[in-house]
Amino acid sequence: MCQLLGMNSSKPAALEFSFEGFAERGGRTGEHRDGWGIAFHTGSGCRLYTDYLASVDSPLAADIKQQRIKARNVVAHIRKATQGRIAIENTHPFTRELWGQTWSFAHNGDLKTFEPNPSLFSPQGDTDSERAFCHLLSGLLLRFPRGQPPRHQLFAALDTLAGEIAAYGSFNFILSNGELMFAHSSTRLHYLVREYPFSVAKLVDCELSIDFSKHNHLDDRIAIIATEPLTSNEDWTAFTPGELRLFVGGEAIDRHSAVQAPPARTPRLNFAIC
Repeated sequence: MCQLLGMNSSKPAALEFSFEGFAERGGRTGEHRDGWGIAFHTGSGCRLYTDYLASVDSPLAADIKQQRIKARNVVAHIRKATQGRIAIENTHPFTRELWGQTWSFAHNGDLKTFEPNPSLFSPQGDTDSERAFCHLLSGLLLRFPRGQPPRHQLFAALDTLAGEIAAYGSFNFILSNGELMFAHSSTRLHYLVREYPFSVAKLVDCELSIDFSKHNHLDDRIAIIATEPLTSNEDWTAFTPGELRLFVGGEAIDRHSAVQAPPARTPRLNFAIC
């Protein structure tokens, strides 16, 4: 099973702590050695890094750990190939332009016999995951050709499309346009929200801990989504099968609340660590 990691924050945040543990699953504490990738949605756009090497062997992964890139939304993936060659074009996350925004997508699962009709977006590789991503975006564009719809309509459309695709197999994914983050679970996915009062967190995959109270401010709020919990002493919430959640400004929004108007956002200059 591939590994997913997502972050949605109220202000630009550095994912260094969570990524440190996550990267261990690419060949050291996990068997996922078929590539890895990460997409940072920053104020200047989406910065995508991918590598066909295992994350524990990748010089690029080591460099990412040192860069401390700050972003409001991050999508990361460690691959264990089920469909498609081990190649850079088959490495997640995948990105496409829709409504003038860059959308990033990473998938965990196996969509057997999923061969959708030709869509408005074409895969560059040969994975079921990229076909699903193209199908999702095509479905959104066909429904809303004039631009991004209100949040409740976007959520409802994604919920329907995700359910249709999940009929072909396991479909756990994280999707972001740099402001909103959607996460869907058909089998296994977890999340937590870090906010005041911050405490010490200990990684599962390596001997590393951090006291977030020394690095974050009172108004910081960061949501972390992962296939398996990254820390041993925090309260992670498991998604229910078939559940789609929206994350905005570090808040986890369920199906019922997603139809309400999004909260106003005040620009902040500081950044957080998660």
